[in-house]
Amino acid sequence: MNSLAATVTDAPARDRTAAGHGAGSTARVRIDVLMLLLVSAILLLGLVMVTSASISVAAHESGDPFAYLQKQLVLLAAGVALAVLVFLIPISMIERFAMPLLIVAGAMLVLVLIPGLGHVVNGSRRWLRLPGINFQASEAARVLVLVYIAHYCVRFESALRSGLPGLARPLGLLTLFGLLLLLEPDLGAATVLFVTGFGLLFIAGAQLRWVLVTVLGASAALSMLVVFSSYRMRRLTAFLDPWADPYNTGFQLTQSLIAIGRGQWFGVGLGASVQKLFYLPEAHNDFLFAVLAEELGLAGVVLTLGLFLALAWRVFALARRANDAGMKFHSYIAAGFALWLLVQAFVNIGVNMGVLPTKGLTLPLMSYGRSSLIVALAWVGLVMRVHHEVAGGARAGARGRYA
Repeated sequence: MNSLAATVTDAPARDRTAAGHGAGSTARVRIDVLMLLLVSAILLLGLVMVTSASISVAAHESGDPFAYLQKQLVLLAAGVALAVLVFLIPISMIERFAMPLLIVAGAMLVLVLIPGLGHVVNGSRRWLRLPGINFQASEAARVLVLVYIAHYCVRFESALRSGLPGLARPLGLLTLFGLLLLLEPDLGAATVLFVTGFGLLFIAGAQLRWVLVTVLGASAALSMLVVFSSYRMRRLTAFLDPWADPYNTGFQLTQSLIAIGRGQWFGVGLGASVQKLFYLPEAHNDFLFAVLAEELGLAGVVLTLGLFLALAWRVFALARRANDAGMKFHSYIAAGFALWLLVQAFVNIGVNMGVLPTKGLTLPLMSYGRSSLIVALAWVGLVMRVHHEVAGGARAGARGRYA
């Protein structure tokens, strides 16, 4: 196990006990170095690609070709600061306040729908106006909902494993929050929440047949939403055949496919993308992966996928260690992060490659995005706290066995 030790002032005794530490005024901070290196590599690659993808747009908008890099660095600093603050919070406290945090998540998604509070961009009311920033409520709300799902999996484990009744309550909760997200509208965020939530419930022991039944039901409901929504139907038809209308409904996807196709094995070279020159919309945001594929080629794509898979594998390994140590809430928190990372990365890359309809989701930890980057880093801080407590609990248990 890779760990980095440092001496810091510890939390109160009750939190030390919950984290598996003994008595004393100081405790060792345990950081998973490999996980930290993987996150840092993804962030660094993201900074490079955001700079490359946005350089022309930034020069046109503000005259400073590095404007988006500077903004991304500020967001990165804010995210790291928030991650440190989250790391300092004992997991036992987060579990204890799971219900209030869920209420906060619901309140944010309701407030964003109120005119004057919710800010509309491109026809979607997804942002809350805060001093100096428009905050996308769905980013934080999804994390808080998954924290409550993890709490439910621990508290009602026997009911969840027994059959459909124990599964109905978290499914109803996911449905309610999914509907609030669809009112914005944000089908992509709702889809990621559903898939991640279902995955977490299955990991916690929900019977496979009931999970499959509810997944099929949710899929049917989402299909009906597409059928009875004209703009979603246009997105679907454009996704099925983007070349039928390459200068209108299929414009984004055709430009993304052209960018990916130009990359070939090793790309056209960093900074040499043509599609980012006002051809590919949102090149530094939703379609960052297409620019990466164009400039770095298949080699860059494999590297990016490898980093995401390695990070997810590392976090799943942490979830398993936590489960083996009897720290189930810790385990579900880590598993929830790994599932979210894989699902959102898959959706974003799938959209870029024409495998999925356009969803408006960022590539985690890489794309330019105010709320998404800050919230993702805060979640990394939470996972690091899980590692800290699991490592401390495991060592304390070993000392107890061999004393």
